[in-house]
Amino acid sequence: MERTILLVLVSQRTEHASQVQRILTENGCTIRTRLGLHETGGDACSNSGLIVLELTGAAGDHVALNEELAALPGVTTRLVTLSITE
Repeated sequence: MERTILLVLVSQRTEHASQVQRILTENGCTIRTRLGLHETGGDACSNSGLIVLELTGAAGDHVALNEELAALPGVTTRLVTLSITE
């Protein structure tokens, strides 16, 4: 069994969030699980964030999503496939 994870690091989150969100929405059927993380505390909220996506479907769709997100300014991605051995 394999699991595919896409890590998305967004710098300047407030400037790029709408573009990232549009792409994630367009690819919603490829995303099984989504977790968004950013630092908060006191009166401040971090301007960078990490999104962890568990993907489903065809590997080609995973690569296309990765490339589309990575093409955005301020966005760094890493596509990871993990194999589970029984």
